[in-house]
Amino acid sequence: MDPIIIFRHAATEGPGYFGEFLDRRGVPWHLVRVDAGEPIPTSLNGISGIGLMGGPMSVNDPLPWIAAELALIRAAVAAGIPVIGHCLGGQLMARALGGSVTRNPVKEIGWAPVRTTEAAAARDWFGDLAAGEPVFHWHGETFSIPEGATRILQSDHCANQAFVYDDRHLAMQCHVEMTPDLIAAWCTHGADEIAASSSPAVQDAAAMQANVAERTQRLHQLADRVYTRWIRGIES
Repeated sequence: MDPIIIFRHAATEGPGYFGEFLDRRGVPWHLVRVDAGEPIPTSLNGISGIGLMGGPMSVNDPLPWIAAELALIRAAVAAGIPVIGHCLGGQLMARALGGSVTRNPVKEIGWAPVRTTEAAAARDWFGDLAAGEPVFHWHGETFSIPEGATRILQSDHCANQAFVYDDRHLAMQCHVEMTPDLIAAWCTHGADEIAASSSPAVQDAAAMQANVAERTQRLHQLADRVYTRWIRGIES
């Protein structure tokens, strides 16, 4: 099997549990460190899927790598090569597919429940989360749902938490890839952002790290379902 290419946009926002899941399933992957200046591939040869991680920047920023990454996403979707995006990665997918990225009504940082929509695809990917399931968030912007995509996840503070496109491409605003180490690192590096925010949807570091082992274990159960569904597109 050709490897999945995972794009890291910030040193503290690596693949986390996504990488652990792929290793456990014997799926090869290669990390492209965009934050370290590594180039975006210009060809899909030798690539079985694309994973897009988060980052503190905006898709709307004039960064030199964004256009190349958007072009690769569009080419992968056109070729039927599965793409999955986490937070910034989901925003990149939305932008590549004709959607927009704008400021969310409030900044959302920490644990908060998401709910599935009534779309059949929502239950296919996430199961029945109609009553809500806590996942991790860290974003101030949000994506629109591109034409032809299906909105499958929502929350109280962000209407568009995930969409599916063409049954094999998944964009998420939330984070299911978190590990205790990632959360601790983000709380340290994002301390100033947390302190400066007056959003009702922003938790402090202590609240985010309370019972973190139990919370991430439950999150990984959800991630297992989502990632297992996604790699069906690679294995088919």
